[in-house]
Amino acid sequence: MKRKETMDQLREMNPDELKEQADALKESLFRLKFRKSLGVGEALKDIRREKKTLARVYTLMNKKAAAE
Repeated sequence: MKRKETMDQLREMNPDELKEQADALKESLFRLKFRKSLGVGEALKDIRREKKTLARVYTLMNKKAAAE
């Protein structure tokens, strides 16, 4: 999915949904790092994408918390 579409979807989420999304991304990131350590598949691109998406989710969570 493109970054702009992803950001639009994330902006529409409430704080609880963002927390769930962050947890899912952390789990996904853990699994990707584990696969990379085992040498299974080429996951570097996916790891970078997940990290950036997780950072975006945290940024939106902080912005929404500050707005309240």
